Amino acid sequence: MTTSNLEVTSSSTAPPLQVPSFHHTPYYCEENIYLLCKKLCDDGLADPDGSDLFVIFISNEKKQIPLWHQKASQRAEGVILWDYHVICVQKKRNENSPSLVWDLDSSLPFPSPLGSYVAESIRPSIQIFSEFKRFFRVVHAPIFLRHFASDRRHMKDSAGNWIAEPPSHEAIVAEDGAVHNLNEYITVSPDDVVNNVGAETINVVFSEKLGVVVGENDVLGFFSLIS
Repeated sequence: MTTSNLEVTSSSTAPPLQVPSFHHTPYYCEENIYLLCKKLCDDGLADPDGSDLFVIFISNEKKQIPLWHQKASQRAEGVILWDYHVICVQKKRNENSPSLVWDLDSSLPFPSPLGSYVAESIRPSIQIFSEFKRFFRVVHAPIFLRHFASDRRHMKDSAGNWIAEPPSHEAIVAEDGAVHNLNEYITVSPDDVVNNVGAETINVVFSEKLGVVVGENDVLGFFSLIS
């Protein structure tokens, strides 16, 4: 992911963990979250198969999405304009525990309750120009971990030079042999958005490779339906 110029406006329930405990390469949020999901499973902080984890790709048609409390920002309140961003939401099924957001690029508590994260980082109450509206592609982590692939081509310029230094680990290859499908996850439009989030929407996210796309005002409602 990359940044661009910004001009858009018209209580934690888990003990904070240390971000350095997780792999983090700046500007490679999709790979960071891929490895975070695996580590949460391996360390017993999530279900062994990742069934309580959901990967969210935040993007829009313009590939410019404003988020607050981001470490890479040099502006007040940590506001930045990403082309896309990727986070992980943890929601235990059949439990009353709150949903938690794992965002390695955020300055908020790590992890943060979903409600707090939406209020502080998404800020849906703030009026922004329509072209900066954010869409949220929610993918069930077990499906994501099987199908996601990236050879990092999106982080090279026209001359083949790296825009940002790549991670030291090997590029991620999907179980089916795919080497790059990031664009399938970050490409969204208003036509992709589910207008009436309900039980059927939840069923889709547990079965479809690319999950479902919800609007910024439906993120909390979506996770409240998972039980």
